[in-house]
Amino acid sequence: MRRNRAENDASHLKLTRRAALLGGAQLLFMGGLAARMRYLQVDQADQFRLLAEENRINIRLIPPARGEIFDRNGMRLAENIPSYRIVMVREDAGDVDAVMERLSQVMQIDPETRERALTELKRSAPFLPVTIVEDVSWEEVSRVSVNAPALPGVTPEVGLTRVYPRGSDFAHVVGRVGRVSQKDLDALEDPDQLLRIPRFQIGKINVEARAEGVLRGSAGTKQVEVNATGRVMRELARREGQSGADLQLTTDAKLQGYVQARLSEESAAVVVMDCETGDLVSICSAPSYDPNLFIGGISSADYDPLLNSKYRPLVNKTVQGAYPPGSTFKMITAMAALEEGLIGPDETVYCPGHLEVAGRRFHCWKRAGHGRVNLEDSLKQSCDVYYYDLALKVGIEKISAMANRFGLGVRHEIPLSSVNTGLTPTKEWKLRARGESWVIGDTVNASIGQGFMLASPLQLAVMTARLATGRDLAPRLIKTVDGMEQPLPEAPPLSLNENNLRKMRQAMYEVVNDRRGTAYRSRIIAEEMRMAGKTGTSQVRNITAAERARGVTSNADLPWERRDHALFVCYAPFDRPRYAVSVLVEHGGGGSAAAAPIARDVMLQALYEGEPPLEAYPTADRPRIEAQQERLRDIQPQVAIKGRDQA
Repeated sequence: MRRNRAENDASHLKLTRRAALLGGAQLLFMGGLAARMRYLQVDQADQFRLLAEENRINIRLIPPARGEIFDRNGMRLAENIPSYRIVMVREDAGDVDAVMERLSQVMQIDPETRERALTELKRSAPFLPVTIVEDVSWEEVSRVSVNAPALPGVTPEVGLTRVYPRGSDFAHVVGRVGRVSQKDLDALEDPDQLLRIPRFQIGKINVEARAEGVLRGSAGTKQVEVNATGRVMRELARREGQSGADLQLTTDAKLQGYVQARLSEESAAVVVMDCETGDLVSICSAPSYDPNLFIGGISSADYDPLLNSKYRPLVNKTVQGAYPPGSTFKMITAMAALEEGLIGPDETVYCPGHLEVAGRRFHCWKRAGHGRVNLEDSLKQSCDVYYYDLALKVGIEKISAMANRFGLGVRHEIPLSSVNTGLTPTKEWKLRARGESWVIGDTVNASIGQGFMLASPLQLAVMTARLATGRDLAPRLIKTVDGMEQPLPEAPPLSLNENNLRKMRQAMYEVVNDRRGTAYRSRIIAEEMRMAGKTGTSQVRNITAAERARGVTSNADLPWERRDHALFVCYAPFDRPRYAVSVLVEHGGGGSAAAAPIARDVMLQALYEGEPPLEAYPTADRPRIEAQQERLRDIQPQVAIKGRDQA
């Protein structure tokens, strides 16, 4: 049937509309596609170009050179030296076991190192270099290079290794570095990306750790081109980082070496402090250890003796140790009484050898007693009863407050690890810490530096320097940072009665220079170097009534761990103090016999800036001192090469 014209026109109109709709939809789609393509290719071109480049170019960190550490005279205490290591790339090596066997024939590799290297090779990507042996000699590098055709994938590399040229002398001051551990990373809220570099080393203890931010420096970067599997094809650009800052300490390497040699194998500590500046000229803990053993990871054979020794060589006794200060504390009790106006220098106390307090007998070290003694006599002969009597008049609160003014019971801010605060007890402290009320016997014990009273050798040196100068001296250990002098801590007057300080200094002078003084045998003969000081002996065990009745057991007859600690503090010259010294000998017995001779020798070495003349010693001591000096010359290390600025 034929369609009429009207029907044809209507049908044509429908087709035209459909075509227009379809064409419009196609045009809209093509327009959207074009707009999207423009957005991706023009507007987002930079972003996608960067993504493509990141697939091709990697940015890698370059570890900076660590800052070096010097003594006050420019002697190197911690330095970086070039070191060689042997690395292997598993992909290039092929048969790793066979190559490792051939490498073992070229150079000595211990089984433990070999197994560790093989484990790392299996875990690492095949194209990454893995360190096989570190700190190899140039001769070994040469042998590996000559045998290169037989050692595919094996390459010598050069880097920097931390070295401590003074060895054990500064282990407890400079400290040491070690590889970054997971514990180190966990301790930081936002760890530096440098710390994630394999085998990167950071300071672990003492100055190396406390000055880590200064010594580490900042990383450099290099751009390397990598292929699809991540293998480095070539280096495109490099920006060197900023080396760490060099530090100069206040310590004297020559004096430090002498002190360590003088202490020998004693379990002891010595601190030498400059009375003008507060600089720590020497700070020694013995026995010590060689920090170089820890750099690449210490072996069990080397570590176990250090860890298990009863002399605790890993502990820095100068700041970590807290000991009863014994009779070296008596100046503090006396100053508290003098400042309160409770005693005069000529007032006397009778010492029959003990004092009854609250039904308990407190004994003097001299069983027969000292008779009547005044302030000067009590200190010179170290009479305990005199200070028991003072304690009853003064009270623990004023004694502890005076101790704080002289630097005891105060944490001194120096860049060493685990600096101990010590303890100057009060009534409130005992109630809070022990849940017990203070009793009068606690005050009596504290008056002679026993009971709860604790101090470190560093604090005793600060106390002595403040007594000698009347100033609020604080210790300083870092002298310069990258050549910039560090500010000296302020040292205002202690605001104590100068007459009282003079009385204490005179009494300390008599301790050393009067024939009845407890340290007379350790006096200095040279007139211009005369020394003032105080002996101390602190008990580490209780003496029972039965033992006193039959006679107190001599220290020499006791096991080492039960013997008394020996202490001595001093300053010199008496009329113009230059140095303050504190000495502690763990379980050394009496301060006059064990600690005072060491302090005298160290003081003379510091004053003369080297070996003192025999004429500075008492005549009777000179043969022994001459033999001692000769022995110490042989065991002291040679002074290290001077720093770059002093060469």
